[in-house]
Parts: sequence; C-alpha cells; structure tokens
Amino acid sequence: MKFFIDTAEIDEIKEWADSGFLDGVTTNPSLIKKSGRDMLEVIAEICSVVDSPVSAEVAALEHEMMLKEAMVLKNIAPNVVVKLPTTLDGLKTCRKLADIGVKTNLTLCFSANQALLAAKAGATYISPFIGRLDDINLDGMNLIRDIRNIYSGYQFSTQILAASIRQVNHVSDAALAGADVATIPASTLSKLVQHPLTDKGLEGFVKDWQATGQSIL
Repeated sequence: MKFFIDTAEIDEIKEWADSGFLDGVTTNPSLIKKSGRDMLEVIAEICSVVDSPVSAEVAALEHEMMLKEAMVLKNIAPNVVVKLPTTLDGLKTCRKLADIGVKTNLTLCFSANQALLAAKAGATYISPFIGRLDDINLDGMNLIRDIRNIYSGYQFSTQILAASIRQVNHVSDAALAGADVATIPASTLSKLVQHPLTDKGLEGFVKDWQATGQSIL
C-alpha cells in the first residue's frame, strides 16, 4: 500500500519525505486554509520537496471553470494531480483531463456507483471518505471492498485512495479491504509504529543488556 500524507504543512511533508515512507501528498481547500498561505505558492513548494504525486483541488463547481482551474494547477509542476469533486461536472472535467493525459483524483466519494463512474471517466485515483461514513454509522471499509470488487471485475486501472483516515486501524483495515493508497494525517502516521508491547519489550531488552556490562562499539 502507498502512503500519502494529508497536509499542506511543509515541515510535516519534509519530515516524512526524509523518512522514506512517503509516496505522495494530498491537499484540499480546508488544509490550504489551515496553512494560512497562498494555494499556488503552497502547491509549488510541496512539489519542490517531493517528486511523487501531489493532489491539488479545484475550487470551482461548474465544468468549464473547473477545466480552466485544472489547467492552472497542472502547470505548477509535472507531479500535480488535479483533484475534482465526484459530481457530474467533476466527472465531465475528469474525462476531458484524462483524454489529454492529466492525472486526476476524484474526491468526496461515498458510493460504489460514484466510484464506478470515476473509473469510466478515466480517474487516476478515487478517494472514498471512510471516516465520514463511519461518522454516520456506515462501514467505510465495506465501500472500499465494494469498489475493489468492481474495479477488479472490470480491470479498471483507477487506484483506490482511502481518505478521511481517523485512526490507525483505518490504515490496516483499508489495506486488507484492497485500497491501493491511504492518505493519512501526520498525527496518525506517527502512531502507526506505536505499540505498548513493543515499548515494554524494548525496555526489558535495554535493562538486560545494561546488566551484561557489554558494549557493541
């Protein structure tokens, strides 16, 4: 599974890019607002830090304006992925962009039907929001599994990007359900490696090693 970081904070991206685990970056209007910076400037800086996919979202809701904004975004850097809402206008724009070789990420997906349409429109990624489904007592992982079954059955190349990750279990559950990518907040990424038994076991190893009086160096 690929790991994308879901942020517009440059320091977080640099930290995880240096770790060797990062496969891409996703942003959205809310994350741009949180950063307090100009969107085009932020996207350009992110693309200077990583050469992997960077999702940048259009602000328009209507097809023609989406297309114009997409052209601006794609020209920022070769690794920009244009992020579009999973609406009829977003799907129409996706088809136009796919026809000219522009990579896209269809966001705010909440149904298998939406995912099917995104694949038919030539989307590079589809982003089902699993956490928001869980918020209304629906199982987001069932959506991941349904999309995987559809895509596998028809050999669609669109990658499933699990979004709205709220907890560490969402990452492993999405991997088991067949997601190709998880986009994860930095705070959750740092928790993936943590386990109390690892800490307890390491504490014991250190104590026993110190008792030997030995040194490896």
